[in-house]
Amino acid sequence: MKNADGRNGTADQTRWTPQTVALIRGLEQVLGRGSLLAYLVHMTLRIVEIHRVLKPTGSFYLHCDPTASHYLKLVLDAVFCGQGGDYHSEIIWKRTSAHNSAVRYGPAHDVILFYTKTPSYTWNLQYVPYDQQYIDAFFTHTDANGRKWQRTDLTGPGTRKGDSGLPWRDYDPTSRNRHWQPPSYFYDKYERVTGKKLTELPLIARLEEMDRVGLIHWPAKAGGMPRGKRFLEDAPGIVLQDIWTDIRPMHNMTGEALGYPTQKPEALLERIIKASSNAGDVVLDAYCGCGTTVAVAQRLGRRWIGVDVTYQSIALILKRFADTYKDDWPAIEATIKLDGVPKDIESAMALANRKDDKTRKEFEKWAVLTYSRNQARINEKKGADGGVDGIAYFLLDRQGSGDTNGKAIFQVKSRPGNRGDLATLNSDRQREKAEFGFLICTSLPTKPMRDEIAAAGKFRHPLLDREDDRLQVITVAELFAPHVHRLDLPMARADAVKSAAAKGDNDKQVTLDL
Repeated sequence: MKNADGRNGTADQTRWTPQTVALIRGLEQVLGRGSLLAYLVHMTLRIVEIHRVLKPTGSFYLHCDPTASHYLKLVLDAVFCGQGGDYHSEIIWKRTSAHNSAVRYGPAHDVILFYTKTPSYTWNLQYVPYDQQYIDAFFTHTDANGRKWQRTDLTGPGTRKGDSGLPWRDYDPTSRNRHWQPPSYFYDKYERVTGKKLTELPLIARLEEMDRVGLIHWPAKAGGMPRGKRFLEDAPGIVLQDIWTDIRPMHNMTGEALGYPTQKPEALLERIIKASSNAGDVVLDAYCGCGTTVAVAQRLGRRWIGVDVTYQSIALILKRFADTYKDDWPAIEATIKLDGVPKDIESAMALANRKDDKTRKEFEKWAVLTYSRNQARINEKKGADGGVDGIAYFLLDRQGSGDTNGKAIFQVKSRPGNRGDLATLNSDRQREKAEFGFLICTSLPTKPMRDEIAAAGKFRHPLLDREDDRLQVITVAELFAPHVHRLDLPMARADAVKSAAAKGDNDKQVTLDL
C-alpha cells in the first residue's frame, strides 16, 4: 500500500554484495539449514531490496529482539557498510516492565539498529526533558523574573588567531590556553530576543551584544571569568542517548492499542521519524502490520509507503485512518493507492483460485472485510473453521438478559452458491447463536436459495422498528459496484473490531536454538 507520491523500482536492479553472499554461506555452516537460517535469508532479501530503493540521504532502522539481533547486525553490515553506508547506533528500548524468569535475567528490552546508506544523511537532534534532580543540580540561579538559569562556558580549548583570541573587558582567554566560542544556543536566544542575527557581527561585538541583553554573568570577584547565562526555558533537554526507557510499552489499557501482537507505541515511531526525516519526505515500512509507522508519518506530514502480506492488515490500517481522521478521511483516502488488492472481479477470482491455502485465505479476508467496511473479525483458524470466515457484532440489549451484543457470521465461496450452502450457513448460525448469516459467493441467489432464505425467517431488532432476513447473499461482483450497499447491521458496533493479529507470518523472529 502506498500513497500517491510513492516510487517504484525494478527487481532486476537488486544486487547482493560479495560480503552478503559470503556471510549467508558462513551462517549456513554455523546454524545449519533450519528455521533461523531461513528467517535470516528472508530478512536479507528484504533488507537488500530496501537498501536498493533507499535515497542516498535515507536512514534504515531495524527493530528486533535480542534473539537474532547479532546475526541481523552482520547482515546489515554486509549490505550497508559493504556499499558505502554506515552503522550508527544500537538502540536499546525497554519495551516492557520487569519480567520474572527462574533461569535467566528477565527479558525486558528490544534492539533497534540504525544504519544510513551514505555518510550524508538527514539527521535532526532529538532531546529528552531534564528530570527534576538534574534541574535542581545545574539550574541553580534565578533572575528577577523568576527564570532559572545555569552558568555556561563561553570559551573553547586551545588558542586561536583573530577575533576569538582577542581580550574582552580585560579578560584574555589565551592566558588559560582557550579562545572565545559561545555555544550556538546563545545565537538562537539573541535572535529570539532581538529579531537580529548575532553571527553578522564580529566576535567581540557579539559578546557585547550578549551582555547588553542580559546573557552574560559577571562573577563578583574582580578579574573573574565571564560566563554565559543559559535559561531553563530555552534548554531543549538532554541529547537523546541510545538507551530508551521513557517510552511506555504497549498494553491493553493503552488508548492506542489495537490488539496487534507486534504493535509499537506511536511515541517510538514518532521519535525515529522526526530524527531521520523532514516534512514531505517518504517513510517506508516493509512490515507495516497495523500501520503505526504510516499513521505517525501521516500525522507528521510525511509521505509514506506501507507493505504487508495480508489484506486484514491493510483493512485495519484503512479503518485506523478513517477513525483518526473522520472529517478528512475522504480526501486522504483519495490519495492512497492500493497494490495487490483486487480491483475487479477478474483479479478477485485470480486471488481466490491460487493454489496455496494461505493466499486463498486472503480472498476470504478481502471479501469479508470489504463487504463489512472493515468492521468484521476474521476467523484465523486454519483448516476446520466451523464454517465461519468472519464475525461482526451489533448492539442488541435483550432487556435484562445482560447480553448486549448481537452477532452476524460470514461464509465465503469462490463459486456459485446453492441451497445447500445456505442450509449449512443457517445451521452454523444457530450453532454460533448468531442472529444473521451472510454468504458471499459468485452468483445471485436462485429460487431454491430464496426459499431457504424465506424459511430461515426474519430478525426483528428489539429496540428498532426494523426487520431483516436472517440469511443474506452477496455476490463478489457486487463488492465492486459503487452503488451497492455495504454491511448494514442494526446498531452495528464499530468499536468491536480492532485486532488484526498476523499469525504465522514469515517475518516473525524465531527462537535461537543451537
